[in-house]
Amino acid sequence: MPLSASLACGVAPSTPGVLHARTVTGELSAPPRQGLTVRFGRGEKPDVDLGVGVDDLRVSRRHGELTYRAGQWWLRNTGQQLVRLPRGRMMHLSSEPVPLTTGYTPLFVKGSGYREHLVELYVAGHDDQGPVSRRRAETARPQTWALDDDERLLLVVLGQRYLLYEEDPRPLTYAAAAKQFAYLRPDAGWNERKIEYRIEAVRRRLHRTGFRYPLIHDTSQGRPGDNSLLHNLVKGLVESTTLVPPDLDLMEDDAAWPDSAG
Repeated sequence: MPLSASLACGVAPSTPGVLHARTVTGELSAPPRQGLTVRFGRGEKPDVDLGVGVDDLRVSRRHGELTYRAGQWWLRNTGQQLVRLPRGRMMHLSSEPVPLTTGYTPLFVKGSGYREHLVELYVAGHDDQGPVSRRRAETARPQTWALDDDERLLLVVLGQRYLLYEEDPRPLTYAAAAKQFAYLRPDAGWNERKIEYRIEAVRRRLHRTGFRYPLIHDTSQGRPGDNSLLHNLVKGLVESTTLVPPDLDLMEDDAAWPDSAG
C-alpha cells in the first residue's frame, strides 16, 4: 500500500503503533496498517518516502524500509552499506528484518569516510502522545553509580586512558595498575590480586543495578580470555559521568610513576 494513500486516511499521532520518522531533510508519520511500507534513502519520491544522506553517494537510493506486519514495524536494510542500531548491532543487506520496540530507536546509515546519517524512529505506545517538545523542562541528570574512595581511585588508575578521551582506549592491566599504586599508595598493599578482587566486587554489585554493559561472565559462552568486562565497567562509568576527567587529579605525582603502557 502506498504511504501517501494510507496517510490520507488520517490517524491520530497518539494511536498505538503509529510510526514517526525523522532525518535532517524531512519527517513523516505513518499509521499501523498491515502491509504498509515506509522507505528511506538517498533517492527521491516516489522511490523513497524519507530522504537520508541525500548528498552522500555511499548511501543507496533506497537504503532501508519499515513494514508493518503482525502488529509491529519491521526494519530491513536494502542498501549496500551497513545500518547500525543501538548497542552496536549491525544490519547488512542479507540480514533478517528486526522488529522495532515501542518508543525511540535511532539508526545510523554508514556513509562516506566517517559519515553516519541518523534516522530517528519513534513508535507510539498505549497512552502515548508521541514525541513532544520539552524545551522548557528541567534537564534529566545522567544515572550515576556510587563508588567509595578506594573504588574511585582504582577505577581512575585503571581507566585513565578513557578519562583522557583517547581513541579506542583500553584499561590498564592489573599488573600495571599495581606498579602505579606502589608509588601512589605504597602502604596500602594494592597488589595485582587485591585489585582484581576489588574490581570484581564492583562489577558484581553494579551488575544488579541495570548497568548498561555486561559485567558478569556468561557461563554459557565460556570464560572470556581478555579484559572485556573491565572495559565494559570503565566505559559505562565514564559514559555515565560517574567518572569524569577531574578525577584524574586523584593520581598525584604521576610524573614519578613507571611507564603505564601495561
